[in-house]
Amino acid sequence: MKKLISTETARKLDTSLAKLWGLNSFALVETAGRLCAKTLIEHFPSLFTVSPRIVVLAGAGNNGADAMVMLRELILAGKVNSESAVLINRLPSETENTPRTASFLTLTKMAVPSFIWDKSVFRILKNADIIIDGIVGTGLKGSVHDTLKEMISITADMKKFVVSIDVPSGIHEEWSSHSPVLPANLTLAIEPVKVMLYQQAVRHFTGKIITVSGVFPEPLINTLTGSELLSWEDVQKRIKKIMPDSYKYDRGVVEIHAGASGTTGAARIAARGAQVAGAGLVRTIVDDSLYPVLASPADGIMVVPASNNEKRFSPHAILLGPGWGITPDRQAIVQQALVQEEAGLPLILDADGLFLTRSYVFHGNAILTPHLGEASVVAGIPREEILANPEYFAKKLAYEKNATIIIKGHVIVIADCKGRVAYLDGMLPVLAVGGSGDLLAGFCAAIAARMYRNHSFDGYTVACASAALLIAAGSSVGKRFVDPLELADSAAKLAGEAWL
Repeated sequence: MKKLISTETARKLDTSLAKLWGLNSFALVETAGRLCAKTLIEHFPSLFTVSPRIVVLAGAGNNGADAMVMLRELILAGKVNSESAVLINRLPSETENTPRTASFLTLTKMAVPSFIWDKSVFRILKNADIIIDGIVGTGLKGSVHDTLKEMISITADMKKFVVSIDVPSGIHEEWSSHSPVLPANLTLAIEPVKVMLYQQAVRHFTGKIITVSGVFPEPLINTLTGSELLSWEDVQKRIKKIMPDSYKYDRGVVEIHAGASGTTGAARIAARGAQVAGAGLVRTIVDDSLYPVLASPADGIMVVPASNNEKRFSPHAILLGPGWGITPDRQAIVQQALVQEEAGLPLILDADGLFLTRSYVFHGNAILTPHLGEASVVAGIPREEILANPEYFAKKLAYEKNATIIIKGHVIVIADCKGRVAYLDGMLPVLAVGGSGDLLAGFCAAIAARMYRNHSFDGYTVACASAALLIAAGSSVGKRFVDPLELADSAAKLAGEAWL
C-alpha cells in the first residue's frame, strides 16, 4: 500500500524536511536526481542498449534541477550519447543561488551543450531519443503560460519518449481540459506520490508510474495523512481466509435481484461474480418470465422466480440492480431491503438499484457502485466535474448518503462515510466492457456476506477487495478481448489462492 498526498501536504513535507531533519532544497534535489537516474536504469535497461541521445527540458524550479542532476548521473554512468543536451527556459542570473543554478553550472563544466529555448532548438528535440521532463513540477498553480507553455506544447507534438519527474509538466490539482500537458510515457513519482497522478481526468497523461523511494525519510512520510493507493497484493490480506471446516452458510448467503427483458446477462454475470468471490450460496430472484431463460444454465446458482421466493433463506448480503429496470413493481423489494440495511445487513446497489434509491440516506451498511455517468445522476453533479476530482465527489457522496462509494473507471476511487479514501489503478481496456460492473457488484455481495456472517462487515474493506480483485483478474487475461464470464474464471483462481 502506498500513500497518496495532496500538493498542500507536499509543501508541508518540504518545510518539515528542512525544519526537523536539517535537509535543504540542495540536498533534496541531489538525492531526487540521483535516485531517479538509478530507478530509470534499473527498471528500463532496454532504453540504454544503445546509448540514447537525452534532452533535458528544464524550467525555473527544482523540478528542472532534478532533471539536470538526473542527466549528470546518467552521463557519469556511461549510459547516454555525447550529443545529449539541456534546453532551459532562461539562464540563471549572476545573483541566483538555487539548486537549479548549481545543477546547470555542473553540466556546463562537464561540457554538456545547453541552449536557451527558442525555435532554433527544434532540431535538438527532433534528434532526441528520450526527453527528460523537468519543465514544471508540483509547485504549479494554474495553467502554464508563455515560454513554459510553448515548451510543453511543441514537445508534446513531437511524440517523443518522455520521462517525467514527479508529475508530467502542466498537471496540477485544478487541471482542466484546456490546460496544456506534456504526456509522459513514464513518470518517476517521488514518494510520497502525489494524488493528482491518479485523477481520472489526467491518468492517461502519466504513462507508466514508477515510485522512487528514499528521497524523503520514511519516518517523516509515516506522519502524513492521505489516500491509499492499493493493489490486489495489499488488499487480499485484509480478508480472512475461509476455514477448512466451513460450510456454505459460514461463507455467506447472497440474494440478488437483477435482470429484465433484454438484460438477463447482467443477472447471470452478477451471480457468477458472487459465486467466484466465495459466496456459499447464491440466490438470484428474477421475474417469473425470465425464470426459464436463467434457470437452465445456472449451474450451482439458485435461480428463483419472484412469485416463489421462499423466506426460509436468510441472506447475509443483498444486491439490487444489475439490469433490473426501474419499474414501479421494484419499489416493494427496495423498501424491504432498506429496512434490512437499517438493521445492519449489507446492501449493494448497482445500476438500476442506484436510481431506485437515489433519494435515500443509508445507515452505513450500503455499498454503491456507480460509474461516472451514474454518479453524475445520483449526485446531481455534471460528469466533467466528477471526472476532474473524483475523490472530492466520492467523499461528498459517501458523507451525504452515509454509505461506501465505488466510482468505477480506468482509475477506481473508493470513499466511505468515515473519510477513508482509496485509489486502484485499473488502466486496462479489457475492463471497459459491458458486464464488468455487474461482476464487481457480485464480488462485493460475496465478500460482504462472508464478513457479515463472521460479524466483521466493513464496507470500505469489501469495496477495496472487490475492486482489486476485478483489476487483478483483468491483468491476468493479458492483452485480448474477453467475455466478463472469462474474467470471472480468472477471479475465481485469484480469490481461491488468496482465501482458501
